Amino acid sequence: MTETAPPGADIRITDIIAHPLTQTLPQPTVTSWGKYSEVSIVLVEVRTDAGITGVGEALARFSPRAYADVIETSLKPRLVGQNPTDITAHWRTMRRALSGRAGGMLFEAISGVDIALWDILGKVANLPIYRLLGGMGRTEVPCYAASVNWGDDAFMERELDRYLEKGFPRIKIKIANPVKDACRRIELLRKRAGDDIDLCVDANWAYSLEEAVEVGRALSANRYFWFEEPVRPEDEAGYEELHRRCDTPLAAGESNYTLDQAMRLVSNRTLSYLQPDVARSGGITETRRMAEFAAAHDVQYAPHIGMSGIVCETASVHLAAAMPNVKAMECETDESPFKTWITGSPPGADRQKNGMLPVPTGPGLGIEVDWDAVARLRVQ
Repeated sequence: MTETAPPGADIRITDIIAHPLTQTLPQPTVTSWGKYSEVSIVLVEVRTDAGITGVGEALARFSPRAYADVIETSLKPRLVGQNPTDITAHWRTMRRALSGRAGGMLFEAISGVDIALWDILGKVANLPIYRLLGGMGRTEVPCYAASVNWGDDAFMERELDRYLEKGFPRIKIKIANPVKDACRRIELLRKRAGDDIDLCVDANWAYSLEEAVEVGRALSANRYFWFEEPVRPEDEAGYEELHRRCDTPLAAGESNYTLDQAMRLVSNRTLSYLQPDVARSGGITETRRMAEFAAAHDVQYAPHIGMSGIVCETASVHLAAAMPNVKAMECETDESPFKTWITGSPPGADRQKNGMLPVPTGPGLGIEVDWDAVARLRVQ
């Protein structure tokens, strides 16, 4: 049974517990960076004196115990005893735990706590988070399959067929070096998918500017709808130059921690799609600001979830349901324990129909955590 409390109840945070979790992926993820067989997250549990518990997730792919230490030693002391519904104030308080520029481990840690606070707020108000955010009247949101892993021709064709069989009308493909192989596979997979399937690619910033221009020509010729992270995220001038020389729309933003890091490429419309990850980009509070800033500049919002868990995925669904400029959110199709064990809810890949994900209707995130499953995944 989900706990609720009267709206406006004077409740207090009593504890914040960080659960560092690690899993072996059922199938390794292969990108331009390499092959990932194991990945981590940190699940954040925020408890209150009203018996209401909120849950969040921090993108902590490696060294999860270090993230847990940041949460429990740097963030928890600042929030215990406070009213959990003062989320904006708490975000500012947590940000001041670091005196330098925004980013890194602290902001991924903040993200996990922030999501948990929004979960509590929804339970206090007895409303799902997307309604607290304003809502757009959506009962489902568009998604795309992620991802066809990088490999040889036959392997990538099998991966593509698997997503086509699941009924996804939009599919993302991982590309890498050499450029000539990437360009050939861009054409090969377009022919295999046919003209009615929307395809996009993710380079995980594998390319130099000139390499990206060459790949961009292949994407344009084969009608791909976006070119994701073609060059280093810090190379904003490179993105601007590529935008001038590439007809395929550009997508990026999963490497951004805060709105100020997204402003330049959104405000000058170099990006057509902004892709913040709620488990990295300051949680729901800051990701919402980024999506709304993008909307003000006619840039579409496309939530990134990477190799994350069901909490990140669910928070992203709520944001996608509430933002006016959503294009499609990422939907991983692997059988990750982070998605299949932690709650009784099946992962998005099993709930989507024809590329549409239903929006949870319960209070807060609308999910119930199986804490025994969390214990099995916890790093000892």
